Amino acid sequence: MQKQSMYETVFIIDLSLGNEKVEELQNKFIGLITDNGTIEKTDVWGERTLAYPINDLTKGYYVLVKFSAAPDFPAELERIFNITDGILRSLTIKLEEEKKD
Repeated sequence: MQKQSMYETVFIIDLSLGNEKVEELQNKFIGLITDNGTIEKTDVWGERTLAYPINDLTKGYYVLVKFSAAPDFPAELERIFNITDGILRSLTIKLEEEKKD
């Protein structure tokens, strides 16, 4: 088994899809992360104003997830974000290992 690393991902869902579709996409990605890793924390920021318009939209639904997974999973997660209609933006970063004295 590969060594797991800590990651954090944030994704923004298109609010114009309606509440049902927004919830469906949120659950889809939380489920995908759960299937491929271990979620440490999920922080739903909800509806927020975007820093700049994306596809003429000014608001989005933000979800932040901190998780551990194998090193090859984040690239696959980003690929799925990029091909999923309704995801405006996403970013996944690897968190630094905490130093133990």
